[in-house]
Amino acid sequence: MTRKTVRIAMNGVTGRMGHRQHLVRSILALREQGGLDIGEGTVLWPEPVLVGRRELALRALADRYGLEHVSTDLDAVLADPSVDIYFDAQATSAREDAVERAIAAGKHVYTEKPSATGLAGALDLARRAEEAGIKHGVVQDKLFLPGLLKLKRLIDGGFFGRVLSVRGEFGYWVFEGDWQPAQRPSWNYRAQDGGGIVVDMFPHWEYVLHELFGRVRTVQALTATLVPRRWDERDKPYDATADDAAYGIFELEGGVVAQINSSWAVRVNRDELVEFQVDGVEGSAVAGLRNCRVQHRGTTPKPVWNPDLPATHSFRDQWQEVPDNGEFDNGFKAQWELFLKHVYADAPYRWDLLAGARGVQLAELGLRSAAEGRRVDVPEIAP
Repeated sequence: MTRKTVRIAMNGVTGRMGHRQHLVRSILALREQGGLDIGEGTVLWPEPVLVGRRELALRALADRYGLEHVSTDLDAVLADPSVDIYFDAQATSAREDAVERAIAAGKHVYTEKPSATGLAGALDLARRAEEAGIKHGVVQDKLFLPGLLKLKRLIDGGFFGRVLSVRGEFGYWVFEGDWQPAQRPSWNYRAQDGGGIVVDMFPHWEYVLHELFGRVRTVQALTATLVPRRWDERDKPYDATADDAAYGIFELEGGVVAQINSSWAVRVNRDELVEFQVDGVEGSAVAGLRNCRVQHRGTTPKPVWNPDLPATHSFRDQWQEVPDNGEFDNGFKAQWELFLKHVYADAPYRWDLLAGARGVQLAELGLRSAAEGRRVDVPEIAP
């Protein structure tokens, strides 16, 4: 067995997602399992190069996990011929320029979403990557979660018959930061820094809807800033200028209607932080991050609406749990494995910068819809 070392420049790993999901639960997890077997007697050994602006924070991470390489000089790292891949988990406002520089340096690129702050920039990155002949990918982690994998299994098996509608609920209460620390960084709530729940979540909803049910044809959105004052990481109050809640209606190719609520100002009263209910002629399902429940047409009860009488049964108990029928790995790690196999074994891979541009487009059009108070068409992006 041949071990091939793969040096990956990881920019933004001092942040929440870059640290937990990408560094620890993906790249370091691959190292813990002995590397990634890509077939034909070759195992990839990922060697992260931690990149960022704060050297002390980078060195603290490196010491914590026994890593050797850190740098605050992105250009020097990109000029290093031993670095094969550039990964970006920075704040959105810093991403486009860094990814463009990585492409120009001839590095394969894997990036968090959104890939850019606007559609024009996202499409430009996709074009530059194709012209440079590099491999490129955008994180679309929800597709690899157990709950949505089970949902995909139901769709592929024809469980729903004709799908009628999709309803999604996402969100949780993000503390303002005054009397309890906020769970999200303060830039998320400043529009001038690339924040906002539409920019963050609509790219997710685009690929979930596109991959499972069909391309989004129209969007109608209402946004709000429900908590207008928050406290940052230095306990300083600031005005929230970005939307922290969004309510979207999406018309999909084939006639399916999807409605998804997203909020950082809602307290959770459901089984998981995100849930999708899919209703079809032959059956329905409710899928979360890990679990999925179904109710088939033949076992659907016949409820009668009578507000004068208390319910005598539990509606939740009338649904059946979908079994795992297999083991599910971390969704971020699963996509990292596919991207690395794409780069080094030429395995098929479709979640590229063009797919990422579709997410940026939906966010941009969602904000336009909210600003103009109307339904907006979503033009198809050609390869």
